[in-house]
Amino acid sequence: MNYKFDVIVVGAGHAGIEAAYAAAKMGSKTLLLTIDINKIALMPCNPSIGGLGKGHIVYEIEALGGIMPKLCTLSYLQARMLNTSKGPAVQGLRLQINKFEYSKKAKELLLKVQNLEIKQGLVTKVITQEENNIKKIIGVQTNNSSQYFANAVIITSGTFLNGVTHIGFNTEKAGRRGEQAVPELTESLELATGIKFKRLKTGTPPRLLKNSIDFSKMEKQEASKLDYLYEFEPINVEEKVACFITATNEQTHKIIRENLEKSALYGGKITGIGPRYCPSIEDKIKRHPDRNSHHVFVEPDGENLEKIYPAGISTSLPLDVQEKYVRSIIGFENAIFTDPGYAIEYDFIEPNNLKHTLEVKTVDGLYFAGQVNGTTGYEEAAGQGIIAGINAHLKINNQEPFILSRNESYIAVMIDDIITIGVDEPYRMFTSRAERRLLLRQDNVFLRLMPYGKKLNLIDDNLYNKFLKEKDIIEKSIKLIKKLGTQSEIFKLFHSIDWTEEIQNAAKIILHENLNQEIKNYIELNNLTSRVLLCIHAEIRYAGYIEKEKIEAEKLVKYQTLKIPSEISYSQMPGLSVELQNKLKFYKPETIAAAQIIPGMTPAAVSILIFQTKVLEKQIK
Repeated sequence: MNYKFDVIVVGAGHAGIEAAYAAAKMGSKTLLLTIDINKIALMPCNPSIGGLGKGHIVYEIEALGGIMPKLCTLSYLQARMLNTSKGPAVQGLRLQINKFEYSKKAKELLLKVQNLEIKQGLVTKVITQEENNIKKIIGVQTNNSSQYFANAVIITSGTFLNGVTHIGFNTEKAGRRGEQAVPELTESLELATGIKFKRLKTGTPPRLLKNSIDFSKMEKQEASKLDYLYEFEPINVEEKVACFITATNEQTHKIIRENLEKSALYGGKITGIGPRYCPSIEDKIKRHPDRNSHHVFVEPDGENLEKIYPAGISTSLPLDVQEKYVRSIIGFENAIFTDPGYAIEYDFIEPNNLKHTLEVKTVDGLYFAGQVNGTTGYEEAAGQGIIAGINAHLKINNQEPFILSRNESYIAVMIDDIITIGVDEPYRMFTSRAERRLLLRQDNVFLRLMPYGKKLNLIDDNLYNKFLKEKDIIEKSIKLIKKLGTQSEIFKLFHSIDWTEEIQNAAKIILHENLNQEIKNYIELNNLTSRVLLCIHAEIRYAGYIEKEKIEAEKLVKYQTLKIPSEISYSQMPGLSVELQNKLKFYKPETIAAAQIIPGMTPAAVSILIFQTKVLEKQIK
């Protein structure tokens, strides 16, 4: 009986721990299998969480009851809110993380979760059987021939499937540098699913000894004044470690250009496709020959913070070339290397073979989440992991699947993108990928998604009651401000874009003074938190745009299943750019829903397509 579970999760990275945590908390007897129990939720690349678009995903994980936000609170070193010069819809929280503390706390928390068992084991095979012409997953087998059985299996293998690392022309089979790859599982998965896996590539920069770096020559990146991180509850946010910024220069670029042929990427050793939005330094210089500098973000990495992570210069060049170009950068003149940078290639399943639940279409009960689906980043992996874990539990309990719409979640935008269009490079989340950015803000994330978390039994009653109280404050305040009208002092204040601490305090007082006595007894000044005020501000500031987006969203929902006639001609379609015409010709969407998520398609372009489709329908009839 020790080998029989409800859900098995293969891999304990950021996707794996979210999947296991969700399934176990919902009541499934869950097994989490990992090669090394001491490397759970490790950060092999950038030791940070969040950023533009990515941060939105982490907030959504918190609203759904996941584990990543809790780990961030326990291990953060510095917090910065990015894009503050722009509106709240496109800002993004980014945390610098003590990655060893993050991994340690992940292990500690997971070991305390009811219904969850963690075992070490390298999975080499998935076990399936056929019933009534339906292939079903029934378990997995490890390299020591142990077999574990379950009605749902979630594969979260990261970069380990046939992983190969590259430093110049030196290659090594590894899931991460210094860790064994998983060489047999791909073949078993291909045989089970009938799907041929492909190759992707990513990379990481060298690590440098902190005391060999001259920080006095660099610009300090100031932390933000915040009273919330990703968790719902407020905390006293402090800067524990400083971060800095420097840049490459013409000498750096000259060294790299002279040695491009020695790079694994340009020397023909790498066949996998790399990430366009997080390229290696040699890729940046090859693609942008006119740029004479690129930013290098100097951030802490490692236990006791003795190492530095120079973000922006990932590489697959030989070590001697790495040392030469790194030491040409201001502040790094005497840099001592603790670890070389390297590129890694790995197998992935093309995600258009998956359902929106992340279950593969060809095997009942088999799910995939994280980098194995062609995404990049801890946040994207974790967002998929929680959805896979939730749906695995629902599936084995014969309940309706949990599928979010693009209009209510960035996680849904990501999943819809990768399974509908597929990936031709590692997928990274940006706010620009969402058509309804004004509806999908950081400040309203709990209003959007926490009711789902409660329904799924992933949010406890105590937290949910606090949320309901905040929700009531926001709704009553917005109603009051709109009632007072656009000329009122309070409306003008909340329409302001510059939310300094002084304005926040003034807003609390003015709002409190305008409330009637009944509401005053309920809403105390200290309940008007920065998140509450920001949410009210956004709803007032963008009220007209938000209403328009809601109407457009409802319109698209109405027409999502509208079939686009094969006879339609996109050439010279009025209102569509030549670029969009060409994309529509290439993707050949069969429905409005499919057209909607083509990269670059705007709401206006989709409206034109709906109109032209309906006109052509009438002509055909």
